[in-house]
Amino acid sequence: MKLERDAPPQGTLRDWVDSRAEAGGTAFVFPETGETLDWPALRDSARRIAGSLAGQGAQKGESVAIVMPNGRAAIEALYGTLYGGFRLTMINLAAGLDAIAYALGHSEARFAFVDDSVRDIFDEATRDNPVKRLDPDTVNGPAGDLAPLSPEDHALLMYTSGTTGRPKGVVHSHSSLLAGGWTTSVAHELSPDDRGLCVLPIYHINGLCVSVIGSLVSGGSLALCPRFSASRFWDQAASSEATWFSVVPTIISHLLHGDADPSDAVKARLRFGRSASSPLAPDVQTAFETRFGVPIIETMGLTETAAQILSNPLPPGTRKIGSPGIPFGNEAAILDGNLAPLPHGQEGEIAVRGPNVMREYLRNPDATRETFTPDGWLRTGDLGRQDADGYFFVTGRLKELIIKGGENIAPREVDEALYSHPDIIEAAAFARPCTRYGERVEAAVAIRPGSDLSEDDLIAICARKLGAFKCPDRVHFLDELPKGPSGKIQRRKLGEIL
Repeated sequence: MKLERDAPPQGTLRDWVDSRAEAGGTAFVFPETGETLDWPALRDSARRIAGSLAGQGAQKGESVAIVMPNGRAAIEALYGTLYGGFRLTMINLAAGLDAIAYALGHSEARFAFVDDSVRDIFDEATRDNPVKRLDPDTVNGPAGDLAPLSPEDHALLMYTSGTTGRPKGVVHSHSSLLAGGWTTSVAHELSPDDRGLCVLPIYHINGLCVSVIGSLVSGGSLALCPRFSASRFWDQAASSEATWFSVVPTIISHLLHGDADPSDAVKARLRFGRSASSPLAPDVQTAFETRFGVPIIETMGLTETAAQILSNPLPPGTRKIGSPGIPFGNEAAILDGNLAPLPHGQEGEIAVRGPNVMREYLRNPDATRETFTPDGWLRTGDLGRQDADGYFFVTGRLKELIIKGGENIAPREVDEALYSHPDIIEAAAFARPCTRYGERVEAAVAIRPGSDLSEDDLIAICARKLGAFKCPDRVHFLDELPKGPSGKIQRRKLGEIL
């Protein structure tokens, strides 16, 4: 099977793994251990694990949990689960005990692949809901027969962050999961010659769909690291011979403010880096590209869309700084309050429709119904507009708008004003209850070590760029802002901890 630019992938994950194994070649490299895993060996491992699960009574379509950090064992467990036709249930290790226990219980997983490093929290999370613990390196035994698969069978269950309530279980089919890797491959013109560098957790949709499934669909390979390290990133890019990487804005900022630099050979080899999961401040993007000489492609994606929905074109195509780009492989639109499409230039809710869109929220028909419009658009919850060239601009989140004296203030405006100072590493504005205006603007920042920036300095910058009304009343200084598993700053938590 091969990547087609004009149509999403056909078949199932099992079909694609078999096809890659028949063609041969490297599937993964692991820079920290020096190991290499080729497609035939990965297919053999996947068959062994899938057969063992079936032999132990696992049924087609039922949840099998992966409770593991990045590494070879996690990749083998992931592909074994998908190959067997079971519903891959990725557990967010950064979510905390309650969220992990909820996901394992709600998914009704009877089997879980668990790394020794998280065994204690797994045991505590399953104290009242026993789940059989498995090790992908040793799982064996009589192999059961694997059930036939179709593209619309369940493939992935991944839980949202749950910042506004209980996490929702996003269900993707084999078809939509493959389409998620395809939208990335098409937008970034990935080929079998490409090798991605993944430093994001594969229990997050960015690491899983963009990097892992994107490499499967494109026929390329992936260098998988345990986690992001600012001091080791460029060395990992060098040793793995990566041609592209996918990160989040906070990582880009930390690299920009770090001491390490890529070699000329690394800069020559890297075709691009992509930024996703939250908006990238234009000043940060410009400074990164100026210092390192690596073009950054800003994108946008969701768990519900198997990651990417928008991307800027690769150079020499037009990249618009401050925009996550245009659709590749799916449709996108701006909807008004009545869910009707708006013309260019008007602000509304960004919506998406295409083969990469989720099938449902598991056992939550009300949330599923609320998320889809009658004509099939998935509502993202993001506010934005589309310009005359078709590029989208995100202006905020519907649930994160600061409403001060009846006026809407998008936190991103304040973020970008703060990021305009070169000493700012992380920044996020948030709402604080206020008796006079209902809500007022405050912000939190992390600054470069040794900087003498003051609160007054930053308030003055915001007042100059935004005017007094949108300017934060307070700016709090933290060593690090709270973040989710993808590295995205969790704005809502700031009001709780400050």
